[in-house]
Amino acid sequence: MSDLDATHSPRHDIGRLLEEYDRALAYTDSLWSDLRDDDVRWRPHENFSPIAWHLGHQAAVSHFMVRNLTAAEPLLDPELDRLMDSATAEADRGDMPDGERLRSYRIRAAERLRVRMNDIDAGRVGAPRQLRHIAAGLLIAVINHEYQHSTWIAEVRSDHLGRSLPDRPVSGLLIELDGYPLVI
Repeated sequence: MSDLDATHSPRHDIGRLLEEYDRALAYTDSLWSDLRDDDVRWRPHENFSPIAWHLGHQAAVSHFMVRNLTAAEPLLDPELDRLMDSATAEADRGDMPDGERLRSYRIRAAERLRVRMNDIDAGRVGAPRQLRHIAAGLLIAVINHEYQHSTWIAEVRSDHLGRSLPDRPVSGLLIELDGYPLVI
């Protein structure tokens, strides 16, 4: 087996990936920050996930990945963690929290991700080179997942709520594939 040094790969530049993560979060926020709680919770039928679910799900997945792949951290909010899991049937996604609780949940998940990624980037972990590879893959997956769900949020915002859309993010790390922004 070769002994790769991940610190020389742009794909493993944790700082650059964290910047893209922040861009993805900001884009998602631009899609819902001006909406009323009723709009964020709206769904036309029980087999439709409201914007609120997508927002919570993005955070839940981010935190699940951090706590299962890089650090054994406690749950953020056991009730929301359960509700926002994709294993929760779509019909059971109707009782959504208000915007402030969602915003807080998203902020805490992002903070925990940043703390852990910065520790990995600084080498303050066991097996720092191995975890750098794990962290880079995790960040790419979380960023792509954020953009995936932001695309669906944008569809609800535009197609169902009749609201205009902000400009999509532009970055040297992003391409568009099948209509989704994607870090490759």
